[in-house]
Amino acid sequence: MSSVSAPGTSATPLVLPVSKAVSWLVGTAILAFAVYYFIGVDQGAVSVFGKDMHIHEFVHDARHFLGFPCH
Repeated sequence: MSSVSAPGTSATPLVLPVSKAVSWLVGTAILAFAVYYFIGVDQGAVSVFGKDMHIHEFVHDARHFLGFPCH
């Protein structure tokens, strides 16, 4: 049996400056908290946006699927 060897290639790592990495982490955390609020906390009646139920109704099934009670 003969073996075929592929030419040697090495992967180069992605290097991010700390300032750019921090901005990505902060942006991701803000987005995650916003998603958590709209799916898990916003009840419509006690909403930051008043008594508007549009967001609550839009994510209603996702709330039940993820185990958040709403009524």
